[in-house]
Amino acid sequence: MDILKSNIQALIFCAQAPVAIEDLQKCLSEVMQCEITISDVLESIEEINERLAADDFAFQIYAIGGGYQFLTKPDFQDAVGLFLKQKSKRKLSTSSLETLAIIAYKQPISKSGIEQIRGVSCDYAIQKLLEKELIQIKGKAETIGRPIIYGTTQKFMDYFGINHLKDLPQLKDFVSEENAIGEISEN
Repeated sequence: MDILKSNIQALIFCAQAPVAIEDLQKCLSEVMQCEITISDVLESIEEINERLAADDFAFQIYAIGGGYQFLTKPDFQDAVGLFLKQKSKRKLSTSSLETLAIIAYKQPISKSGIEQIRGVSCDYAIQKLLEKELIQIKGKAETIGRPIIYGTTQKFMDYFGINHLKDLPQLKDFVSEENAIGEISEN
């Protein structure tokens, strides 16, 4: 089964986005001209990761974005982060991040819905998020005027390292007693 592991590594390595397990299974079955089960693929990925767990390797196969992808190990986060920071001079502005957060949590949502929450126009932020392919047009609302509604993309999921929207942090994760107004009296 070493040929199976080599093919899995090649497929995941050449993919520009996470590869779904079903896609790996179908391709491998066709290439190897025999029935490869999903459990065979998962078992092979586990064996590959056991080998890559050694300190000699800076990367591993991770389940992310609904599929599998080679990513660097967390131990190298500082070096990779610095490299990417230097390489990427164009980052999201605060207004774009706010707009993206609203879309992620309230999708599908129209521009007027976003503006109602933010309290300011968001034309520019939406345009930039569309250009970066972090959001997409999901259709038109069934309300008066049929406004365009927006939602997040798979690229958004990959960028933030989540598999499902339910993996987004919830409001309760951010609220702390330190943010409370006033003091609690002990009377």
